[in-house]
Amino acid sequence: MQTPPTYFEKSQYIETLNGNKVSKSSILCGIMNIRLHGKTIIKPGVIVRGDLATVNIGRLSIVSENTVIRPSSKKFKGSIVYFPQNIGDHVFIGEGCVISAASIGSQVYIGKNCIISKRCILKDCCIIEDGTILPPDTVVPPFTYYSGVPGVYKEDLPDCTDVFQKDYTTSLYESFLPNIPKPSTSGSPIKPVTIS
Repeated sequence: MQTPPTYFEKSQYIETLNGNKVSKSSILCGIMNIRLHGKTIIKPGVIVRGDLATVNIGRLSIVSENTVIRPSSKKFKGSIVYFPQNIGDHVFIGEGCVISAASIGSQVYIGKNCIISKRCILKDCCIIEDGTILPPDTVVPPFTYYSGVPGVYKEDLPDCTDVFQKDYTTSLYESFLPNIPKPSTSGSPIKPVTIS
């Protein structure tokens, strides 16, 4: 699968040695507790709350604009305890989501404007439709499609879902390209020479 190129302003992104592309207008709190495992894209307006607990995001995963990723929590003996959050490889998270899942497997697609509530577990190869709200402690089995408010099981997914999702995120990463700088047009225009 080949997706059309998406261009970004190189000066607005930080590119790490292992190929992560992180927007300078994203907010990564507690950066020492955030691990990006390579070739991951973090787009503008994303907030990752590594100050609450460790957040691991796998390879070739895409976190779209204005999404909030924050670890799960639970009240324990009168105080709130936060748990490490793991997001697998080849995960696509759409725009405007709030992700508080305990864990998200690999080859998972989450549509835009979804809320994945505290302590949810999304197994490998599942799809969450746009606008879905998963209640706390929901477990989404592998190869299933969930949608609705609250999000519920709709149907099984074909066995090729994992291959499709790997191709999709790899293609998105490879087609996310820096803008080619335009040649400067400043200076005096060239005047035509007349020979008499």
